[in-house]
Amino acid sequence: MTDTAQLTAPPSANGTAQGRRGRRRGRRTALLVVGALAAGGAATAAAIGFGGRGGSAPPVNGLPPATAPVTRQTLQDTQTADGELGFGPTFSAVNRLDGTVTWLPETGAVVSRGRPLYRIDNSPAVLMYGNLPAYRELRSGDEGADVRQLEQNLKALGYGGFTVDDAFTSSTATAVRQWQEDLGLKETGRVEFGRVVFASGQIRVESLEAAAGGSAQPGAVVLTYTGTVRVVVVQLEIAERRLAKVGATVRVALPAGATAEGRVAKAYTVIEAGGQGEEATTKVEAVVSLADQKAVAAFDQASVDVTFTASERPDVLTVPVSALVALREGGYGVEVVEGGASRYVAVETGLFSAGRVEVTGEGLAEGMTVGIPR
Repeated sequence: MTDTAQLTAPPSANGTAQGRRGRRRGRRTALLVVGALAAGGAATAAAIGFGGRGGSAPPVNGLPPATAPVTRQTLQDTQTADGELGFGPTFSAVNRLDGTVTWLPETGAVVSRGRPLYRIDNSPAVLMYGNLPAYRELRSGDEGADVRQLEQNLKALGYGGFTVDDAFTSSTATAVRQWQEDLGLKETGRVEFGRVVFASGQIRVESLEAAAGGSAQPGAVVLTYTGTVRVVVVQLEIAERRLAKVGATVRVALPAGATAEGRVAKAYTVIEAGGQGEEATTKVEAVVSLADQKAVAAFDQASVDVTFTASERPDVLTVPVSALVALREGGYGVEVVEGGASRYVAVETGLFSAGRVEVTGEGLAEGMTVGIPR
């Protein structure tokens, strides 16, 4: 992962750089300390002491070897991570019926609500929409969220005469018998366990794990499936989970130089099993939705770069990171160059990004010149 935010520990007061690990992995820009100039006899920044934060010292002899302006701009804390463009996470359709597999869809086929997902003994296991997996037979007298989910689907498929609620009533059973008749099933008024497979929406068949003519073992995976809309999946370290904020906008760099705008639609924790003798690792997986599906229509799968913007600081004063010096009393300062002389001003630092840092300090203003020490 590439991190444009520069987060680095200040040097010590004696001029020796004391690095510490920043909050991000990736490139880091080291802070430099004004060193003693043997010929000019200039004091080091570490030797500068003044009465309080925001004060200044008398002009020093000698000027810094390079300078840069204080600018006002917007800083962004961005990180770029590797992502996979495709149809999103893969799920398994688990069979719950006894018999023989008599029909399977083709790989890549799209299956919608009410359509057969596969057939056992020539009877369909039907796709319906919902986030709660089927876990029992449903019949008159049953109550629960799974009943409501079933009734919502029956209503969407055009069946009526019942109230969509948590109760499986005799009216629900009548609608179920009509549905069973249309599918060529035995009209029992009960929905046997395994007759319906619930998914969050329309699905795309990813792979077949069973074969027509094979035995249908309850608990065995028949096929795997994905969603039908192209998304980008990004895995992040746990320490980077703040990037995976649902609703956050991202920029996706596609093959051949094209780009697309996206938004974090989902974020969840995944545990990856370790190899022999290795511990399992925990990651954060973010699913990025893409606003323009036409821009990615040519790709079924591709590696992409995803740039997250973790934070933004608009209209702030900035200086190059290399302009910061460590002060004897602690904290940072900058060497302000004015009229052939220079003085040190203590500053508070904010966001580090792309080699620059947000600063505030007494008397510091846009257009001033600061020194860049060796």
